[in-house]
Amino acid sequence: MKKKLTSIVTVCAASLFIFSGSASAHVVVFPQQTMQGTYEKFSVRVPSEKDVPTVKVKVEIPKDVEISRFEPMPGWRYSIEKDSKGLIKSVTWTAEGKGIAATEFTEFNMQGKVGDKAKKIVWKAYQKYKDGSTVAWEGPESSETPASVTEVMKGNGDAHGHMHGAMDDEEKETDDDQDNQDNSSLPLYLSGAALLLSLISLVLSARKRR
Repeated sequence: MKKKLTSIVTVCAASLFIFSGSASAHVVVFPQQTMQGTYEKFSVRVPSEKDVPTVKVKVEIPKDVEISRFEPMPGWRYSIEKDSKGLIKSVTWTAEGKGIAATEFTEFNMQGKVGDKAKKIVWKAYQKYKDGSTVAWEGPESSETPASVTEVMKGNGDAHGHMHGAMDDEEKETDDDQDNQDNSSLPLYLSGAALLLSLISLVLSARKRR
């Protein structure tokens, strides 16, 4: 149980560190660290780098993750593209209004399951501006236009199983605490009974003397 809690705390701490350190103006997908087999909410953060607004954002969905849902975004509509198996392979958000201005950023949220054997999720994104230009965020980390990467840690098994295991442990601890409480109260009950018997003996003795 302690090992599981330590692993979860480590993942959360690392994610917060990475999140706070990503202060670039690139298109970035959060979280940048997750675990195999988990259901995750991914946020695509899109800042504008030009004096003209961003009006369209396309993100390719890697095979290491299966995206199934998208959060509606006011002022934007989205369209999805599927492969021959019916899996979503890309999503495109298109502005219905002014788009993302030079001093603004927007986050598009989507939900899906991380592959059980995934090791790294590479997100290729394409940012289109109102002047018709497009920036392709698909290069390596060292490039000027890097693709966002989500590192995937080895999973610990089924998440529901972990939840049930934790509940079983808590119930066992509760039962143990109850047993300990009952055992600790036993001497008190015995003392009370002994006192009551002593009082009864005194009363009987007093009656005999009369």
